[in-house]
Amino acid sequence: MAEVDFSVAGSPRQNAVKVENLSWHVAERCILADINLSIREGERVAIIGPNGAGKTSLIKCLAGLHKNFNGEIELAGEAISRLSTRQVARRVALVSQQQSTAFELLTNDMVRMGLLANKPLLAIDDSGDDHRIVEALDLVGLKHKRWHSFNTLSGGEQQRVLIARSIVQSAKILLMDEPTNHLDIFYQHQILSLANELNITVIFSIHNLELASQYADRLVLMQDGKIIAQGDASQVLTTERLQQVFKLPCQVESHPFNPGKRVTFVSGGTCG
Repeated sequence: MAEVDFSVAGSPRQNAVKVENLSWHVAERCILADINLSIREGERVAIIGPNGAGKTSLIKCLAGLHKNFNGEIELAGEAISRLSTRQVARRVALVSQQQSTAFELLTNDMVRMGLLANKPLLAIDDSGDDHRIVEALDLVGLKHKRWHSFNTLSGGEQQRVLIARSIVQSAKILLMDEPTNHLDIFYQHQILSLANELNITVIFSIHNLELASQYADRLVLMQDGKIIAQGDASQVLTTERLQQVFKLPCQVESHPFNPGKRVTFVSGGTCG
């Protein structure tokens, strides 16, 4: 689809992310095709769509985890293909779906890893590092879990620790791959609220369409590796479009308690 300019009138905000003609294949299978997307500094963007739509693959490309793609990805005006892994990490923080580690790490150590992107190799820790870790954990409400094992924390707590890690990483772009999966309703809202309070660019993939409409400035709807619609909730979450993508009858209406949309799918029905 044609790229649309979503900048706010009179706003000088620059592109935090720009994607042009992005395609990515694994063997003979096309995972992403002809992706064009511009995201402004400070914008909050939700990537939505069914399983297999390409949401996670797009997030990983933006995080620099997939190198063999065609097209161009720019982070703050610099081509990601010309950036080292450390340089990408200075610009982008990733909160992935998999939380637990194969070995024991304290919460403190998990957050400390975020400092590595901006420190020389073999640099000695200083008191300022500890202050930043404590400050970040305090911001996400987990200072009291600093010396706890990361693997013993709840899913919501682990997500907040990873957001604390992104805070000390000082990246201006936060990528979150389905951050609300397996969390109860309270933690779903807490994680998305916390991310939006950071005053940085936030891009997250999510299945819950109502949460997407509530917490994102813009929705990007994907299907079969392509972007088929983007815009605000009223533009993207239409009955006709959602029935086409998710193959179920649905009803879309204004949410009674927030600016988002309420989407109700009818189980047992089929569409198209």
